[in-house]
Amino acid sequence: MAGLPGVLGEPIRFVLNWGRRYSLWVFNFGLACCAIEFIATSMGRHDFIRLGVIPFAHGPRQADLMVVSGTVTDKMAPAIKRLYEQMPEPKYVISFGACSNCGGPYWDSYSVTKGVDQLIPVDVYVPGCPPRPEALLQGILRLQDKIAGEPVSLRGGSRGAAAALTAPPVRRP
Repeated sequence: MAGLPGVLGEPIRFVLNWGRRYSLWVFNFGLACCAIEFIATSMGRHDFIRLGVIPFAHGPRQADLMVVSGTVTDKMAPAIKRLYEQMPEPKYVISFGACSNCGGPYWDSYSVTKGVDQLIPVDVYVPGCPPRPEALLQGILRLQDKIAGEPVSLRGGSRGAAAALTAPPVRRP
């Protein structure tokens, strides 16, 4: 299986990644107010089904994208990790909102995890408190671009650096 990418070539890589890119089944782990914005993204006005994202998988075993939205507390941390481990490969994670990214306004609390990336690997960070549905759509597009560039593998893509929805740094002369 080591020679799989060389044998299959670029057209097969494109087809496999195209299928992964446009058939993301979402497992929403809504913990707070950001979950309402996630639900708004799946409604008719924003309609992320047109991007190939199928909302509300029946459980983690049918999903390949987990959207963690809201404040991650130390009490919920084991549940998030367990549900992530139940997801089949390839699996992706979007951290949606300031609370799931870094603790948000509650970062100084004794019971708040300082970001979901301390528990599970995150592919795309979507900032905001709460972030707009358009921001989640942009995060999904960023994730789809990342999936399109993955190497061919039977287990899915390799984890690279996480993408953030922030402006590029400004160069000053």
